[in-house]
Amino acid sequence: MTIRDFIHQHYHHFNAAALKDAVQAYEAHLAHGGKMLVTLAGAMSTAELGISLAKLIRQDKVHAICCTGANLEEDLFNLVAHEHYLRLPHYRDLTPDDELQLLEQHFNRVTDTCLPEETAMRAVEKILMPIWKQRQSAGHRFFPHEPLYQALTQQLFVDDYQIDPQNSWLLAAAEKNLPLFTPGWEDSTLGNFFAAHCYQQTLAPTSVKNGIELMMHLIDWYRQQTQRVGFFQIGGGIAGDFPICVVPLIAQDLQQQAPVWGYFCQISDSTTSYGSYSGAIPNEKITWGKLHPDTPKFIIESDASIIAPLMFTYLTENDEE
Repeated sequence: MTIRDFIHQHYHHFNAAALKDAVQAYEAHLAHGGKMLVTLAGAMSTAELGISLAKLIRQDKVHAICCTGANLEEDLFNLVAHEHYLRLPHYRDLTPDDELQLLEQHFNRVTDTCLPEETAMRAVEKILMPIWKQRQSAGHRFFPHEPLYQALTQQLFVDDYQIDPQNSWLLAAAEKNLPLFTPGWEDSTLGNFFAAHCYQQTLAPTSVKNGIELMMHLIDWYRQQTQRVGFFQIGGGIAGDFPICVVPLIAQDLQQQAPVWGYFCQISDSTTSYGSYSGAIPNEKITWGKLHPDTPKFIIESDASIIAPLMFTYLTENDEE
């Protein structure tokens, strides 16, 4: 039984029905010529979402991504250091002393998964540092993802791959030169590395384009689209809030024509609460000029590490060779 058949047979109510309705609407949006922007919050790359997301990218069913700096880099860390990761299924039993031991062993924990500092983070830094310096020396200012795209397309990591490269969403995006937006990059590991080099004056902070320039780039991208763009949001936070604001920015601040997002779906386990962006229901976005009452709108209140792979596989399995 395919994932598609399984969902059709079993998913009829509650969050299961919301999943089915949302994925069918995603498919219909694409069938009518629409495009889709996907946002990634949380630790979806460490959850190995690339196994399903990379296929979606390669089948041209994702047309842009907005992600946190952590998701940008952690797919690459997993690509080159997967065998050195440490999984702790009983992480809830860890004591503070256990956590300190992990730190002393140069492991950084994300729930049940520990990322190895030396073989993942520092190994990537060594490859990126010459690219950062070269771009700075040439006077080329860049967005955070561009040196990563360069390193991947130039196969600078190829000898270090520890997973099937078909399962890396960042590699798939680099191969497609997919538009990629990474607001707040400085709070990520690589962003911290870059900031440290700037503090030591071996790099200049002006080499990286800032958040306002990133928003201007997003404005240009959105205005260039001739087809309606959908919005598929995993989690909340800056990865979702940053790109969705481009529509009211164009319409209200620039006083120019801007169609609202043509589809909206959010996967989140954040409950609706006072002032929460992650927990806000889609209708709230109508008052901000981001969505319209007729926009297909869905919210799936569940674990994205379970839901997103099901939806992405639903969308891709019929087109797999």
